[in-house]
Amino acid sequence: MLEIVKASGALAKKYNFKKGDKITAFDGFTAEDTLDYLFYDSKPSFTVSVVSSNGSERTVKVNKPEDESLDLAFKDNEKIRTCHNKCIFCFVDQMGEGMRKSLYVKDDDYTMSFMCGNFVTLTNVSDEELERIIRLHLSPLYVSVHTMDGGLRCKLMGNRFAGKIGEQLKKLTDAKITVHCQAVIVPGLNDGKNLEYTARKLFEMYPYIADVAVVPTGLTKHRENLTAIPDITAESAAAILDLCDRLNGEFGVSFLLPADEYFVRSGKEFKSAEFYGNFSQIENGIGMTSKFIAEFTQSVYRTALRKQKRVAVVTGVSAQNTVDKMCALANENVKNLHAFALPVENKFFGSTVTCTGLLTGGDIAEALKSNAESFDVAIIPSNTLKEFEEVFLDDMTVKQLKKLLKGKKIVINKKQDELFDCLVKC
Repeated sequence: MLEIVKASGALAKKYNFKKGDKITAFDGFTAEDTLDYLFYDSKPSFTVSVVSSNGSERTVKVNKPEDESLDLAFKDNEKIRTCHNKCIFCFVDQMGEGMRKSLYVKDDDYTMSFMCGNFVTLTNVSDEELERIIRLHLSPLYVSVHTMDGGLRCKLMGNRFAGKIGEQLKKLTDAKITVHCQAVIVPGLNDGKNLEYTARKLFEMYPYIADVAVVPTGLTKHRENLTAIPDITAESAAAILDLCDRLNGEFGVSFLLPADEYFVRSGKEFKSAEFYGNFSQIENGIGMTSKFIAEFTQSVYRTALRKQKRVAVVTGVSAQNTVDKMCALANENVKNLHAFALPVENKFFGSTVTCTGLLTGGDIAEALKSNAESFDVAIIPSNTLKEFEEVFLDDMTVKQLKKLLKGKKIVINKKQDELFDCLVKC
């Protein structure tokens, strides 16, 4: 049920929608959330079941141009669907204390998958909800598959209902719903031959199964009483990359997309940016380094600063070498610039967590204070902060960080592709 809080547009007035009215259904289908409204509002003709503020019920037949909207706004009643699984590799179970409260929520909501690109498992989706996804054509979706071996998937996810992923994906792709998949790899369980089996089964549904991100298990130091999982080695990382290359060569497309971490751990060269196409899984750590290198290299130009400037670029340990190379390139082209990568050890999660996006404000502050004599300006990447807010994972704010580093300028690099300009203008 959707409660109207704004109904001021011409079409809203024409059909007598008013603040306080409650929409219960569209074309006879229950109005669950704003996705129902957005879907039907894009159509030229549909019916709306309404309960007025005085309790009277009516059905409205709407006829309008497709490109015009009813322009309604609704009371926020969205409820996040939570996870029913007990995955042996769950990152939330390894979070430790002291983080933002929202980070402890185990969401598994297909509406967030469609709207925000969050990965979901579909284990909490009923047959009726699957039909709703198809009816509203919620495409693309992002699905954590992990393996197409039903029994192993149940084991990995601690859920006896997890094994029906094959039939769920078949229904979605038959309905032309595009799905981006991921497989979180637990060494010795769903790698090797099992990963090859998973890739082949998923490729049977290509192109609606658009790609599969192959990502390592994130292991933190907070794993007391959890399943023992080995960390990846240089050899196992190389084996994953070799398998992806072999199958992609056979398939003729970049179907298996290995995480950047595998290239770091194996020492193999990163793929060119072209390998990743439209970077559909960049938020999953797929192709981020290649994109950064390509965009940074293209943005370099020769210039000079009026006076000497020492700039520390904060980064996770895994990206240190890449950021160092880009800083060296900038220094060669910008007179009086002395930029360098400042790798921050992740003490909160542990040394096994090396990506930049999981650095806390506390760890960044400690690293900057320890190296305060070596820089005048520190550049903080925005992926360490909450979206639209200057707040780190541990609730430290940028304002608090600046107070701890009096006399040092702190600059937020809002976009990865703007780092060179940030170095020049900071």
